[in-house]
Amino acid sequence: MERRQLEYFVAIVEHGGFTHAAKALRVAQPSLSRAIAKLEHELGVALFHRVGRHAVLSSAGELLADRARLVLRDFDALRAAARAVGDGPVGRVDVAATSSSALEPVISIVARLRQRHPGVLVSTSSAVSAAEVVAMVAQGRCEVGVCGSAERPAGQGLVAHHLRDEEFLLVAPPGTGAGRDGVVTLRDLTGMRFVVTKPATAVRALFDRLAEAVPGLAVAAEVGDRSVVLPMVLRGIGAGLMPDGWAELALRAGAEVCRFDPPERLPQWLVHRAGKVTPATRAFLDIALPGADRATVTRT
Repeated sequence: MERRQLEYFVAIVEHGGFTHAAKALRVAQPSLSRAIAKLEHELGVALFHRVGRHAVLSSAGELLADRARLVLRDFDALRAAARAVGDGPVGRVDVAATSSSALEPVISIVARLRQRHPGVLVSTSSAVSAAEVVAMVAQGRCEVGVCGSAERPAGQGLVAHHLRDEEFLLVAPPGTGAGRDGVVTLRDLTGMRFVVTKPATAVRALFDRLAEAVPGLAVAAEVGDRSVVLPMVLRGIGAGLMPDGWAELALRAGAEVCRFDPPERLPQWLVHRAGKVTPATRAFLDIALPGADRATVTRT
């Protein structure tokens, strides 16, 4: 089995078929097909079912996909370890994050990492929920995950660290006059209309919980792209619930920003696989995790 065969196989899985994978890899499709046929012959199993012009993973292919990603990451770790001997940590670390976590603390971690280890490249991938973040790390699609979750993320072979408690804020259109001195209570929300994200996000879960307790709380608009919530708030469509990482941007844009009394908080977690990690990943973890937090590691 050659590394090239595994790279081709993973590319087909990631890009959804032979044609798109060949374009992404910049190789001729017949060459790609021959490499996969050779891999299937060596393994003695079919990795794909050919259904018309489409390729669907077989059960054996599904089993190999996650392991192939991990093998390729091990190859990259060996290369990066050799390069790091004289130059310090180098290489790439892939980080899965929900949108609020990608804003903070990931941005701050990347900024500090660039100052200390300029040879490390961070590539972020977006996820809708904490469950998706955990799955992306467990499957080997990313080495590190950052997400908000009321419960400590768990998964076979995963390690979870508590980073901080993220605070959710009320962001209201200019001139709303919500709350007093930048603070709102549940009573202040009575009858308000909100721009909300679709289900499965932490922000939507918070809104649904508030809606059960506050009379007249209603949805003004439901969006799939969380980046449009603030523009909608600024246009007066409704208020929004946003993590504290958005506070500065919302204030500069002219929105009203208020804290809740009592505060609405959600733990943020950093997740990675147990065992050895690449030098680039180790550098990311060293920046992200103060020494005191390492005692909170949970191995599952």
